[in-house]
Amino acid sequence: MTASSSATGARWQAAALALLGASAVALGAFGAHALRGVLSAQSLQIWHTAVQYHFWHTLAFAVAAMMAGRCARIAAMLFAAGTVLFSGSLYALALDAPRWAGFITPVGGVMLILGWIALGVALIRRH
Repeated sequence: MTASSSATGARWQAAALALLGASAVALGAFGAHALRGVLSAQSLQIWHTAVQYHFWHTLAFAVAAMMAGRCARIAAMLFAAGTVLFSGSLYALALDAPRWAGFITPVGGVMLILGWIALGVALIRRH
């Protein structure tokens, strides 16, 4: 990897981390305040699950972004995409999206699982 592509990689990761983190806080607050009393208890639980996974995988993304190596970059990409697909589809379902949106959730979940595996491999290779 060249210095230029390394800097580009660091910039996209920094931007993605800021966006993931800020959106997790905003969506968590939105669900706790604006959606209370609007959504059913079941929909609020789905929203809460989306926020939890969103936060945890934003932190996992941050760990991967701070590491060097191909597996860490792959983990970061998987965490970013998986969070958008998994949590994004749950947010949509909580807001009464069509049921077919639920087919996106497991795709995001598999990406998150693969992200953890890639992060584990990156950590093993580091030592």
